[in-house]
Amino acid sequence: RPRVKLGIDVLMEKRIELIAGKRIGLVTNASGVDGNLRPTVDRLMSDPRVHLVQLYAPEHGLRASMPNGHSDRKGRDPVTGVPVQGLFGRNARPDPATLARLDCLVFDVQDIGSRTYTYISTLGHVMIAAARAKVPLIVLDRPNPNGGLLFEGPIREEKYKSLIGWGPLPVTHGMTIGEIARFYNEELGIGCDLTVVPMENWRRGMLFEDTGLDWVPPSPGIPHPLNAHLYVATGMVGGSGANLNEGAGNSMPFELVGAPWVDERRLAEELNGAGLPGVFFRPTVWRPRVGQFANRYVRGVQLILRDARVFRPLRTALTVLTTLRRLHPKDHKVKDPRRFARVWGNSRIWPMIQSGMGPDEIERTWQEELAAFAKKRAKYLIYPE
Repeated sequence: RPRVKLGIDVLMEKRIELIAGKRIGLVTNASGVDGNLRPTVDRLMSDPRVHLVQLYAPEHGLRASMPNGHSDRKGRDPVTGVPVQGLFGRNARPDPATLARLDCLVFDVQDIGSRTYTYISTLGHVMIAAARAKVPLIVLDRPNPNGGLLFEGPIREEKYKSLIGWGPLPVTHGMTIGEIARFYNEELGIGCDLTVVPMENWRRGMLFEDTGLDWVPPSPGIPHPLNAHLYVATGMVGGSGANLNEGAGNSMPFELVGAPWVDERRLAEELNGAGLPGVFFRPTVWRPRVGQFANRYVRGVQLILRDARVFRPLRTALTVLTTLRRLHPKDHKVKDPRRFARVWGNSRIWPMIQSGMGPDEIERTWQEELAAFAKKRAKYLIYPE
């Protein structure tokens, strides 16, 4: 199988006319590298045909090393000397004064295929800013590490629009970041002068492990493709305001889920009997260094991913939540129901779990809207199966 060629490599080898002689602003972080792991920043800075004059960084900063909710302050990047602006929180969009100095914007960041991962929200804000400033935007495409076939979950309701749910998407969307840009531009009427530079040799059935590319962590909590595969399965549980730890900030981020009050053996037995494809649950105990239940012993399960091709992360998350509710009705709580609704993009999910509904019943409530999304989504797909 031929190695996947990334959008940055296609740009520099075959589409250089898009940026030659222009003043460029680049939205990127440490995950923005070419097929030889050379940073996109370096590729642009070292090419005499290109003038890189501004950098923008998403959440976690230009080096993808900052904790949740942080990005670079406005200033000069100490490594390159190029001005940099962090795009997060109140400063989610590029400063119009910086855009006025540009002929073109380039976006090159690795996404992980979940609505709640903030990089596709940053993309939306960048597109709106580019459209208002009449600055063309080039999105350099990258693989969805989970492939491009599966999409699951409720469509985000408008009242829950935020950086952890900006676009009207299901929880997993099965699209590349270039396809997301095309979807946003038309479905949301952004009207950005958009060019997507596609990859070569990528197919929708590919996991990241199939691409022949090396993984660079796009944020501290996603050190390996495994963590990207499991992010939704545990992040929608522990990161949703429930009183659970999902391993984030520890040595096994998004591979664990539990709490001090969990009966780990019974939970593992129940989950392994639930018929969830591609995953095995190992009972375990750990002591988080940071996050919820820091420095306390947590009992729960480790998710052993045995077949990522058939794995259904959101179905897994829903099964974990409903099982915990059934096994530990007095202890399993959501401390912040508004956060739970914001993460899931839907106010009905937690009440349904509380009422004792099972995963099948809950999933049926969003099938109609998911089918409507599938029809819209199909118009913006670039790559074959």
